[in-house]
Amino acid sequence: MAEAYIIDAVRTPRGIGKQGKGALAAEHPQHLAATVMRAIKDRNSLDTSTVDDVIWSVSTQDGMQAGDLGRMAALDAGYDITSSGTTLDRFCGGGITSVSLAAAQVMSGMEDCVVAGGTEMMSLTAAMMQEKMKAGIKPPMMGSYNERLQSVHPQSHQGICGDAIASMEGFTRQELDEVGHRSQQRAAAAIEAGKFEASVVPVTDDAGNVLLAKDEYPRPETTLDGLAELQPAFAKIADVPLDANGTTFRGLINQKYPDLEIEHFHHAGNSSGVVDGAAAVLVASKDYAQKNGLKPRARIVATANMGDDPTLMLNAPVPAAKKVLEKAGLTKDDIDLFEINEAFAVVAAKFVRDLELDWDKVNVNGGSIALGHPIGATGSILIGTVVDELERQDKRYGLVTMCAAGGMAPAIIVERVTDFVD
Repeated sequence: MAEAYIIDAVRTPRGIGKQGKGALAAEHPQHLAATVMRAIKDRNSLDTSTVDDVIWSVSTQDGMQAGDLGRMAALDAGYDITSSGTTLDRFCGGGITSVSLAAAQVMSGMEDCVVAGGTEMMSLTAAMMQEKMKAGIKPPMMGSYNERLQSVHPQSHQGICGDAIASMEGFTRQELDEVGHRSQQRAAAAIEAGKFEASVVPVTDDAGNVLLAKDEYPRPETTLDGLAELQPAFAKIADVPLDANGTTFRGLINQKYPDLEIEHFHHAGNSSGVVDGAAAVLVASKDYAQKNGLKPRARIVATANMGDDPTLMLNAPVPAAKKVLEKAGLTKDDIDLFEINEAFAVVAAKFVRDLELDWDKVNVNGGSIALGHPIGATGSILIGTVVDELERQDKRYGLVTMCAAGGMAPAIIVERVTDFVD
């Protein structure tokens, strides 16, 4: 089987995902996607007529984010019309999946060069959701079509799932606040040291004016005392009736776990940030790289997907990591760096505790609590982040995983390339 290599990875800065407040909130999601696709093309002198496909991740494929963003953004970025494109959805995990599918196509020999990545304009999706709620349109999992599914696999609000897991697993509010504080400290140190500069490409408007050149969301002034003062964010909605039957988010979890008393731990300071962003990863075969004078940065060693309890929703990263390690023939001790998406502090805390990891190897440049989580793009961002850091630390293996709605987690292991033969 052929090998699949990561040639390059770029991302936009992450802008605050609120209309009227974030620097990117007035842009079209296609523009963000085209920005990173164009950067991949220009940085690598890529002949886009040789790009076999574009595989793109967008979680909320509605409104301006609908209509196969992968194909439309590639055309917007000036790609040759022969470069096809498709768009997928694995909720939060799509940015890993787009890269995994690109690797699978290359490893199978069906394609030689694929651009993978993702986009999410959360300022846009949040506004759309609010409008739908005002119009009486329920979220997808609460719609009438899914009432039957909810009776078998009740699925609640992710934040309340995070609180339920923390309650079930015995985590304290202080432990989870420490995860949030660590994320802010590490992100601030990484930004101060310029660790993201090689991979972050500025977003400009059509006239070439820079809209955003650095991450907008981090709060480096965050303290543990300040986090301790924040009120839990999801207690307010846990018991609000969702339908005429009086169904609540808390009740959906207690439907399956009737004896679980859900305490509330998560808030804005220990949960992922709502942001806008995009990322792209160039994946190619060895023959393609040699023919086009490209030097790979990493090899894709193994990928895996895992499902877990949809009701708790956020617990699949640990089994996903174990599965991808087994596929790779590696152990956790072989992995030099881990990136576990900080959807909520409990996800990262449980990942580290259950796998008995050292925090010195996990999310070393901060995570989504500090930097934000543009749903469909985050997985691709984290892959680029771990490749950058493997190079910086002169390390070998990195593992990336993240929870996704529906109780899923994709995972990927990459190996830094040091001896590629031209």
